[in-house]
Amino acid sequence: MVKMRLRRMGAKKAPFYRVVVADSRYPRDGRFIDEIGTYNPLTNPSEIKIDAEKAQKWLKNGAQPTDTVKKLLKVSGVID
Repeated sequence: MVKMRLRRMGAKKAPFYRVVVADSRYPRDGRFIDEIGTYNPLTNPSEIKIDAEKAQKWLKNGAQPTDTVKKLLKVSGVID
């Protein structure tokens, strides 16, 4: 199953995430198929950059977003 999920980057206690499309069997920070955006929770307000076209394409192709990614997609206006 293909999932849209967060891939943790950044230093210890300073998380930075990339929103990626990956096979659910791969590890969290392992191999991925496509990168569709970034999320920085440390800025105020949180910085969310998502490529709407890529996200829509993957959603149409059956990629399942995790709960957190679904929330980020709603905030960025990709899904209603």
